[in-house]
Amino acid sequence: MGLFDRLRGESDPRVAFVGVDGVPFSLLADNRERFPNFAALADEGSAGAIDSIVPPESSACWPSLTTGVNPGGTGVYGFQDRETGSYDTYVPMGRDVQATRLWDRVTDAGRQASVLNVPVTFPPQRDVQRMVSGFLSPGVEKAAHPDSFRDELEDIGYRIDVNAKLGHDDDKTAFVEDAHETLEKRFEAFQSILGRDDWDLFFGVFMTTDRVNHFLFKDYEQDGANREAFLEFYEKVDEYVGKIRSSLPEDVTLVVASDHGFTSLDYEVHCNAWLEEEGWLSYEDDDHEELGDVSADTRAYSFIPGRFYINLEGREPDGAVPQSEYDDVRAELKADLEALEGPDGRPVADRVVEKEDAFRGDHDDIAPDLVVVPNHGFDLKSGFKGHEEVFGTGPRNGMHSFDNASLFVDDPDVSIDDADLYDIAPTILDLLDVDYSRTEFDGATLCK
Repeated sequence: MGLFDRLRGESDPRVAFVGVDGVPFSLLADNRERFPNFAALADEGSAGAIDSIVPPESSACWPSLTTGVNPGGTGVYGFQDRETGSYDTYVPMGRDVQATRLWDRVTDAGRQASVLNVPVTFPPQRDVQRMVSGFLSPGVEKAAHPDSFRDELEDIGYRIDVNAKLGHDDDKTAFVEDAHETLEKRFEAFQSILGRDDWDLFFGVFMTTDRVNHFLFKDYEQDGANREAFLEFYEKVDEYVGKIRSSLPEDVTLVVASDHGFTSLDYEVHCNAWLEEEGWLSYEDDDHEELGDVSADTRAYSFIPGRFYINLEGREPDGAVPQSEYDDVRAELKADLEALEGPDGRPVADRVVEKEDAFRGDHDDIAPDLVVVPNHGFDLKSGFKGHEEVFGTGPRNGMHSFDNASLFVDDPDVSIDDADLYDIAPTILDLLDVDYSRTEFDGATLCK
């Protein structure tokens, strides 16, 4: 029994979803003694590692998790996408997500949804109960709806995101302190809304976990100087999840999930530098910084993370590869990518995925032709300013992984075997008793 009961004549089931961006399941499973609340949730409910999506990048993952469809359906493939028929690029925002979000299905069913800090939701929707947008939002003033909710958040000092630039310092003390403060304010906002009796779906995301992983994950995996600080941060995450769980009434099912896994980063791989070195890409002149600066004889270019595009005649404005040669050129590029090795002799690519095997839907016209899912340790970068070296290092020591994302459901009658990110949306709708068509999703419910 929770701390309060919902007063309704005929109460519908409710769901509280808590996102823990980028948290690998193995981290929580391997440290049960330090994370007792996650351990209890696993023991008393259902838990396991799940696969993410291709590509495992937060700007693509959260639209897919919240809609249950692949990027060909959402229209969002990553942090940067290309305009159809153009070399112009843009950063996808909430209105660029073309598939139906979970909370829209809930409101369409006559129920209420509160949505907090979900990446790629700016500007906030005005057809839900309350919303504060997450990652990519300019600030609380413009990211929250309604105005009364914005005022509440500003009063408690709510933050959209941690100051990631602090993570670039060799001394991570200020970064870790900022991460704790950001996490604390997020929890305070979550608890404030969770304690009210007016929502059917609560959907909130802790994104600070992803930030901490980017700068401290290798310390954790390889017993570095900041390992204890890393684990102490996650003990606080565990404490907050435990407090949320204990506060929920019986009519609410708690779901906790991450959008991708995480692993240690050994090498940054500058993909466009590699393409240039191998003769696939060239620029009009030495002063280049964006896709529009590539020359007309470029055969391929890349966007993060590991998305490769053929410069195709009739699709790109100055396409150098005729349609008749597309299959052969793509096969050649795929073979080159599969043969690429890092400085340590390991293959960079775990596998190279063709677009037909990863994307389908009404918005696959801007899909990458190939996506590299890298082996652990190789973080794929793709700027257009140029790098002298293909392989390098930066301030980050952790990177996203396709495997080892997390899913916890406070219900033992949920099966998480062989699950992936696309299964979360239909599972939540089943837990809410909201009707839907199975054909609308790339995943399937995990409810037995």
